[in-house]
Amino acid sequence: MAQEVCRAYTLEDEASETARSTELALEAVGRGPFLGQGNASRCFVKKALRPARKRLLIDEVRETWNVSVRKVCKALKIDRSLYTYTPKRGDQAALKLRIKEICKTRVRFGIRWVHVLLRREGWEINPKRVRRFYNELGLQLRNKTTKREVKAKLRLDRSEPTHTNQIWAMDFVHDQLASGRKLRILTIIDSYSRFSSVTDPRLSSKGENLVETLERVCRGTGYP
Repeated sequence: MAQEVCRAYTLEDEASETARSTELALEAVGRGPFLGQGNASRCFVKKALRPARKRLLIDEVRETWNVSVRKVCKALKIDRSLYTYTPKRGDQAALKLRIKEICKTRVRFGIRWVHVLLRREGWEINPKRVRRFYNELGLQLRNKTTKREVKAKLRLDRSEPTHTNQIWAMDFVHDQLASGRKLRILTIIDSYSRFSSVTDPRLSSKGENLVETLERVCRGTGYP
């Protein structure tokens, strides 16, 4: 009797050691007992495929092996109703088009602001559906344009001047005296004739000085 008990304990110890060595080997290669598991101590199963991906998988198997939908669903353990299901809401093309229009005109808006605008317009929609359509339309891509370029998109295109005194361009030109003091020169140029109507150098320029110079030039040549 004692020999049988000792033998049972020995077999149990060997089984536990074998299981422990297998667990360590799986952890060493980064795989657990389940597919997609990274660590044997944290047992989690790989995420299931989405319904749309399952339908594509069924179609691929049917075309490759030339078998019926019933056999493919049975082999892949997928409910056949998932393949034959048709959404009752349709593709909602009008809603997708409206989301695309909002993102085109409001280039700085994200999913939350798009959802707010849709709710204000009367669309009965939740944020999750807005996010799904937003991703399907490829609008989740990162906007790499700077804020200055985004603001420029919302402006109207500049029209080319056709005669003199139509469009003016002005800017400050910076220079330095021999004494080291900095000098700012206001230059105003006619965009059509390229004639500079005034150059106003100042050591320090304020807003009042700019307004005074513009008023003086406009009294002499007229307003653009």
